[in-house]
Amino acid sequence: MSFTLLSSPLQGFTDFRFRNAFNTYFGGIDTFYSPYIRLNGKRIIKPAYERDILPENNSDLNVIPQIITNDADEFLFVANYVQQFGYKELNWNLGCPYPMVTKCGMGSGLISQPEKINSILNKIHSESDIIVSMKMRLGYESSEEILNALPILNSYPIKNIAIHARLGKQLYKGGVDLDAFQKCIDNSKLKLYYNGDITSVTKFNEMQERFPTIDHWMIGRGLISDPFLPSMIKNHTLDYPKNKIELFSKFHDTLYQGYSESLSGATHLLLKMYHLWEYFSTQFSNSRKVLKKIKKAKNIRNYELAVKEILETELTIY
Repeated sequence: MSFTLLSSPLQGFTDFRFRNAFNTYFGGIDTFYSPYIRLNGKRIIKPAYERDILPENNSDLNVIPQIITNDADEFLFVANYVQQFGYKELNWNLGCPYPMVTKCGMGSGLISQPEKINSILNKIHSESDIIVSMKMRLGYESSEEILNALPILNSYPIKNIAIHARLGKQLYKGGVDLDAFQKCIDNSKLKLYYNGDITSVTKFNEMQERFPTIDHWMIGRGLISDPFLPSMIKNHTLDYPKNKIELFSKFHDTLYQGYSESLSGATHLLLKMYHLWEYFSTQFSNSRKVLKKIKKAKNIRNYELAVKEILETELTIY
């Protein structure tokens, strides 16, 4: 059975610089979802949001923009905005688990309000020809939330729903609930994508066996922790390329250069790279030691020396 791999939108990580560098050195992802656009009650698109979806910044990528909102007029505003750049689809985020979002009734905090979801979808489909897709969790407090919402979602021509098989209140802790995801399959008339804990080729194979009707698989944190993963899945191999250190080094340097040019000051750059290394470090056999070296680097020179030392002398990557 053929399948499609998608990159989950991770706020603060999978921007256009990351997407382009990833695609250049690793590949394997068929479609990237851009991190969400949030208006905060104002009909203004932040410059960073625009840069992220500009066609010239994504020329070799298949990208779908995303919005997070609980307001139909905001959705329509962003839909009109992205359409001017040629985008035909807008993904609606009902999956973000972070309290600063969910307490505002957005992200996974909206799943428990099926009537509000219905009102928003009704207006969108009445007033726009944008293709709507969705990214959801199972709910915020309970997986019953998505089951209560599915009858309403089933009544709209939604392209697909990517479901992260966790609750919002879990954040990224604890395991995925595969039984609850199966209930979604059993109760949905729409095309479902699977998202959650695809962190190895073996895990992917297990998920494929568990859900044989699913042919679209979304990879989130696993893609940052192991950027080789998508291409290995596509090539049906457990073996990493022989030049893995070289590829990762070039990937890192491309990101580092891009963020050096776009972020203001060493503090912002080092913080950005540290957050990336929280994931990158897991590729190394002594991940705590690697991350400690990065954290101790308080200036640009020391950071560059730390990375050089890690890539040249640290215990073997994978």
